[in-house]
Amino acid sequence: MKFRSTRGLDKNIESARAIINGISKDGGLYVPDEFPKVYDELKEDTHIKYEDLAFKVINEFFTDIDDAELTGAINDAYNDRFSVEVKNNFLELYHGPTCAFKDAALLFLPQIMKRAKKICDVKEDITILTATSGDTGKAALEGFKNVDGFKVVVYYPKNGVSAIQERQMSSQEGNNVKVIGIKGNFDDAQTGVKEIFGDNEFREGLSQKGFILSSANSINIGRLVPQIVYYFYGYFNLVNQGVIQRDDPINVVVPTGNFGNILAGYYAKQMGLPIDKFICASNENKVLTDFFETGVYDKKRELILTESPSMDILVSSNLERLLFEASGRDTEVVSRLMEDLTTKGVYEVNEKIKSFIKEFYGNFATTEEVYDAIKEVYKKDNYLMDTHTAVAYVVKKKYIEETKDDKPTLILSTASPFKFPRSICNALDIDVEGLDDFKVLNKLSDSTNNKIPNSLSTLENAKVRHDEVWDKSEMRNALLSYLNS
Repeated sequence: MKFRSTRGLDKNIESARAIINGISKDGGLYVPDEFPKVYDELKEDTHIKYEDLAFKVINEFFTDIDDAELTGAINDAYNDRFSVEVKNNFLELYHGPTCAFKDAALLFLPQIMKRAKKICDVKEDITILTATSGDTGKAALEGFKNVDGFKVVVYYPKNGVSAIQERQMSSQEGNNVKVIGIKGNFDDAQTGVKEIFGDNEFREGLSQKGFILSSANSINIGRLVPQIVYYFYGYFNLVNQGVIQRDDPINVVVPTGNFGNILAGYYAKQMGLPIDKFICASNENKVLTDFFETGVYDKKRELILTESPSMDILVSSNLERLLFEASGRDTEVVSRLMEDLTTKGVYEVNEKIKSFIKEFYGNFATTEEVYDAIKEVYKKDNYLMDTHTAVAYVVKKKYIEETKDDKPTLILSTASPFKFPRSICNALDIDVEGLDDFKVLNKLSDSTNNKIPNSLSTLENAKVRHDEVWDKSEMRNALLSYLNS
């Protein structure tokens, strides 16, 4: 399997090189030359272990990494540290060290990168640059901490993550990690990281000092491919639970910010998994909802800070990969659209792409609707949803109301409710006025008789190790300050 850039410059790239590069020199994202059809083979064993399923799916893409190395990467990544459960048609992806779905990919990425580095004979240290809206940062820090040959620098919007998310990052241990708050929002952080990657002169200067840059965001194909695995796993769980028969089509609902998670589902469908409709759930930053309705992507709007902060995003980077497929893999079309987004802040797709994206349904949820949904599901099923999962639940109901499509539906549950305890308590009318977020955590646990995940229960007394805040225009200088220290 070879990879190519969505914008046309790089072609015939081996997976190890694509993983190390993170992003193509033309600013494009790496995509596979084809999608191997594996569903018919995989469906023969719906009780397959997650790690074995991961090997079978990932091995189709990363063909230049030998079987023993890939098996080692998977075992070193998950090793009883991550599990996936399906309850009430919720695909729970937060049973990992950072209590968010990002663990599925970011436990694996450092292990596969370590092996890719060896294959590509890269001697220099690789510095992982990551912008985060809350969850990716902690998962990247946790995955890469103390991994030889790597440093990790995470940028996050100082006032754009929850208190729990911030403490998870600011208390991070490890001899190779750095966390930097920026005065700005997530899009500022993500744009800053992309500009650093796109500045060849700056990167060359770093290379001469012995530093190579790469990414742990879902723009990195090494991060995206392992996310395909849990769609197959979730589907097979529905079969095993008797919710569906093998080969029955399902719909999936994905709370969506940067478009990586839902794109992994689209890739799973290209590999044969019987997914019918992709329901793309947004919060009040509904740029994707508008895009799927009109074919116009317009980032020229105020970012709204919501109760689902990991989705407070206006530039969904992975949409570029979908546009590549939707345009018939036309790199000129993709390059032009991305240029319009950069220079004008808006683009409109052609009729061919508008027709293609009908496979997706987009809608959004307000804070009030999210609170109502959390309360409704807790009262009805004694089941706690976090705010992002609640966005998906609301949008699923809207989709069914509009279309009367009652196919079995898998809702991706992307974070533990205990990462956003104040919001959950507010939704459930649990009085937490005057309490700090760590006391709120305990109040939520006591009031609902749900156990706080171990990694969050110790946060209150965790030592703050990272407290630097830089202006969004100073991201390069912040990086240099760390690398030169």
